[in-house]
Amino acid sequence: MNTIAIPTRKPRIFLPDTLEINSWKKLETYFLDLEKREINNLHELENWLQHRSELEAVLEEDLGWRYIKMNIDTTNKELENSFLFFINEIQPHIAPYEDKFNRKLINSPFIKNLDPEQYHIYLRSVKKEIEIFREENIPLLTKLQTESQKFGSISAAMTVTLDEEEMTLQKAARYLKLNEREKREEAYRKIQQRRLQDKTALNHLYTDLISIRHQVAQNAGFKNFRDYMFLSMGRFDYTVQDCFSFHTAVKQNIIPITNQFDAERKEKLKQESLRPWDLEVDTSGKEPLKPFENGNDLLEKTIQCFTKLRPYFGECLSIMKEMGHLDLESKKGKAPGGFNYPLYEIGVPFIYMNAVGTHRDLVTMVHEGGHAIHSFLTKDLELTPFKSLPSEVAELASMSMELLSMEHWDIFFENEEELKRAKREQLQKVLETLPWVATIDKFQHWIYENPTHSVEERYATWKNLMNGFGSNVVDYSGLEEEYANTWQKQLHLFEVPFYYIEYGFAQLGAIAVWRNFKQNKEKALDQYMAALSLGYTKSIGEIYQTAGIRFDFSPEYVKELADFVKAELIKI
Repeated sequence: MNTIAIPTRKPRIFLPDTLEINSWKKLETYFLDLEKREINNLHELENWLQHRSELEAVLEEDLGWRYIKMNIDTTNKELENSFLFFINEIQPHIAPYEDKFNRKLINSPFIKNLDPEQYHIYLRSVKKEIEIFREENIPLLTKLQTESQKFGSISAAMTVTLDEEEMTLQKAARYLKLNEREKREEAYRKIQQRRLQDKTALNHLYTDLISIRHQVAQNAGFKNFRDYMFLSMGRFDYTVQDCFSFHTAVKQNIIPITNQFDAERKEKLKQESLRPWDLEVDTSGKEPLKPFENGNDLLEKTIQCFTKLRPYFGECLSIMKEMGHLDLESKKGKAPGGFNYPLYEIGVPFIYMNAVGTHRDLVTMVHEGGHAIHSFLTKDLELTPFKSLPSEVAELASMSMELLSMEHWDIFFENEEELKRAKREQLQKVLETLPWVATIDKFQHWIYENPTHSVEERYATWKNLMNGFGSNVVDYSGLEEEYANTWQKQLHLFEVPFYYIEYGFAQLGAIAVWRNFKQNKEKALDQYMAALSLGYTKSIGEIYQTAGIRFDFSPEYVKELADFVKAELIKI
């Protein structure tokens, strides 16, 4: 029996329950009310904050549903137009009011009476938003939102034909796990060739996005978009130099381990050279892991897994199932990727992914499930901004769940050997993630430090980075163009710039959470839930501390955690 009731939308206190967002004119009266309203005491300021929070939650949830539906079916022009209507006709009007509200709040004499424990982080963010706001950036930011969505449309249209079946690239990637090397090679080459067909289009798109982003940064008084984004994303708790230190730590302490993984793989496969289509197949010749049959089976097994870990976790997913807040299977016309979209008014998020039956899909599901639990644990926080999480915290929730859930992966793998294979694969991927994160992040630093670079310079820089962070075992001879183009598959570069280093920081945090779990399961889960329940009312360091871990990416700490993972791999 559920201990969490099926959430219903709380009665609104400021907006009408029947409000339909189909014109700016309907909405403007509420923005004017907040702008003009007199605030004469602390109680009135707190009411004003509540009303503003409700307006933000309603708008963000409305936009969320438009985005989700558009991604599920990129071929439906009506859904795309609905999303673009909000971006072009609603959002540009909101931005100037948001700035006015921020200034109204900061200038209120009653701000000093707000509880500093509760409001410090929020007010810090508000001051940051005032600092970077520029009226002339509104149309540019709108254009960026509409242009960046083209990556999803271009990618969703990519299909290949294998065994006389046309399929998405996600589905075709399953062939990379087959034992027949010829089939793996055929799939790899077809996938890469299909990506190359849109190489020029995606380069043009990325060049345009870089140019607009650089202009946004300059308008706001920044030397480059990287420095603008560090403030825009609220990176108060670490610096650009910390990112470079992370890159160095990964190169020193992780690359030797991942190269060793590849060398062992080459030896076990008895291949003269390890090719890129040899990286996913099981080295002992066993069939690919098949943890579930279809989307429904994946969901049911994940609910069971989460319930065994802690009943609350399973209940969260059961509620999402009952409310229809999941779309899990890959299909033609569906944009690639996976995400958990928080819906702040109802408090129940939406999980979106492209499952095709692989082990990787299981990992994606428990990852997004971790995000979903985070949404449930923060849904009753007082203000919408308290629930709006920095990525370093959001990804800690999801990446920790990948490792914590392994405790009950026997639900997906009844065969003991398959279970061990799945765990070994997961732990290797945990470390293999870090070089790719460092590469993507370092690439972005260079991109925006050199915004007028040529496409040729872009490829030369990527190739140079891959030589430093990529495998020195895998043989890409004859595939130089495909290898140089691997950056184009990374959605984050196009849609959410600079959102990637967080995966690296959070991966380290997740290993530390799992290490605690191995020592004391219930205590580690209590700390995990306590940290997630804070939302964004504490600094990143304080949230990590509440989870019983350190926000640290020094070479010494990276080595300590990598050694722990290696030791656990030996035990399996």
